[in-house]
Amino acid sequence: MNQHSKKNEPEGLRLTGIGVSPGIITGTVYQFASENFSIKKDKIDDDEVENEISRFYKGLKKTTEEIRELQREIGDEVGEEHAYIFEAHLLVLEDEFLIEKTINRVRKERLNVEYIFSEAVEDFAKVLSKSSDSYLRGRAEDIRDVKKRLLRNLVGKQKRSLSDIDTEVIVVAHDLSPADTIMMHKEKVVGFVTDIGSRTSHTAIMARSLEIPAVVALKDVSKKARHGDRIIVDGIEGIVYINPDSAILREYEEKRIRFEVNERELRDLRRLPAQTLDGHVVNLMANMELADELPSALTHGADGIGLYRTEFFYLDREDLPAEDEQYEAYSQVARKIAPHPVIIRTMDIGGDKFVSQLEISQELNPFMGWRGIRFSLEQHKVFEIQLRAILRASNEGAVSVMFPMVSNLNELRQAKEILGKVKIDLRKEGRNFNENIEVGVMIETPSAAMIAEVLAKEADFFSIGTNDLIQYSIAIDRVNEKVAYLYRPSHPGVLKLIEKIVNAGHNENIRVDICGEMAGDSLFAIFLVGIGLDGLSMSPAAIPAIKKIIRSITQRRAREIALDVVKLSTADEVDKVLMEAHENNCLHKTSS
Repeated sequence: MNQHSKKNEPEGLRLTGIGVSPGIITGTVYQFASENFSIKKDKIDDDEVENEISRFYKGLKKTTEEIRELQREIGDEVGEEHAYIFEAHLLVLEDEFLIEKTINRVRKERLNVEYIFSEAVEDFAKVLSKSSDSYLRGRAEDIRDVKKRLLRNLVGKQKRSLSDIDTEVIVVAHDLSPADTIMMHKEKVVGFVTDIGSRTSHTAIMARSLEIPAVVALKDVSKKARHGDRIIVDGIEGIVYINPDSAILREYEEKRIRFEVNERELRDLRRLPAQTLDGHVVNLMANMELADELPSALTHGADGIGLYRTEFFYLDREDLPAEDEQYEAYSQVARKIAPHPVIIRTMDIGGDKFVSQLEISQELNPFMGWRGIRFSLEQHKVFEIQLRAILRASNEGAVSVMFPMVSNLNELRQAKEILGKVKIDLRKEGRNFNENIEVGVMIETPSAAMIAEVLAKEADFFSIGTNDLIQYSIAIDRVNEKVAYLYRPSHPGVLKLIEKIVNAGHNENIRVDICGEMAGDSLFAIFLVGIGLDGLSMSPAAIPAIKKIIRSITQRRAREIALDVVKLSTADEVDKVLMEAHENNCLHKTSS
């Protein structure tokens, strides 16, 4: 009977989402129910209006105090860099436009403040959640968390806390706020999974910082997993099993052991250079856009910041960022990463990254519209303020500046002319900066790739942005599910463009790096080294694995493989050759 039931034992329910924090863990489900605020639309009397507004201000004050207290706790327990993520929450609570709009509607419509505030915040969150930019979608989660906090205080509702858990569990929820995540006791909460979320959400960042395996965007895991169920969380591949059978449990236990052995090996490599067996060194750098990502770059052995995205300063706010605000942020990164370099990309806003105070109109095709350097050259004053901040920060470390979305030589020349003007102004004011700051071009349009030899004569370095270069070259929208399958970094046309860009840069004796997602993909590491790239910039967590590959092969052999690959005719052929090269040259070799 037992043998028969084992033979027919179901393998368990398998769900696929997005792995946001690596690791494999098996444990017991702890259902953490999301708060559902059913806010009624209630009319209020004329003599209740001022009391309603007073209640609103008290709620704002109490919520602000809660968040500041939470910041202090996080700063003490995890580090100041993680407390920074709640600044976005505070900005919502201090937003004068949102506050005035709420109060005016209370007075005009004679409705309860909970309903009006909830509606106003949700309208904004919906706009962000529909963005194709994963960072903006993540900010929608933050805004909704602030809304819940304030509504909870207005209605006098107590919040459940994950700090109350006293047994080892895996948390299952519709969503988790960063505050929920930070309240987890690491020795008790060994993993978590959610219905929604993204890789760039603050919750995902917190999970990686706490090294808790996590999978998000599972759609309905909170409905399918029950309290007490057995669950496997694979934060590497984004797979979750609910009530797995014994064979699946054995498979994932073996996979967990292999992962942990590999992690120990990679940890030993973090302080070693990314150097091929014949002595060629490649710079492995980190991409970042938030200050709280810097510790991860340092602990994973980054040789610097190869792409510091600056859009964060312009989003989710009613005012433009001041020069000193940007200067302090850039300087902090420059000082902490020193003596390694930091490449600051000027704002790539426009497109679907909007700035409300500049009244950017919606475009039919934003990815090919008014964005990047095109936007900056039109918005002179905004651009000049950012360049002033970057130049001043260049006095604090090895800072370079890079212009995005360049499509022709005139754009580069105009940007450099504005930079020159800013330098003159700073000299007159007696401000210190690096007179010889390097100026780079992000090569992400086919036109820039085709005239790379011309741009190389007037740039100090290139950084290839493969995310956009691939979608523009193949003519597909990578967020359009109907054509997403065509997004292939291994497309021969893309590889030939990369080869052309590298050769053009090196012919003019300038450095050529790559900062797109392709840089952190193990499959392409040998090709990228072999084709001659000087630096690879990627997610910090990817650095150790790429370093291991580079330390397992000679540059000469990598060069041979790369030259063979660019002669192939299809992406499938490329994938096959690179996979064979990866297995033959990396999986069976190690270096100390």
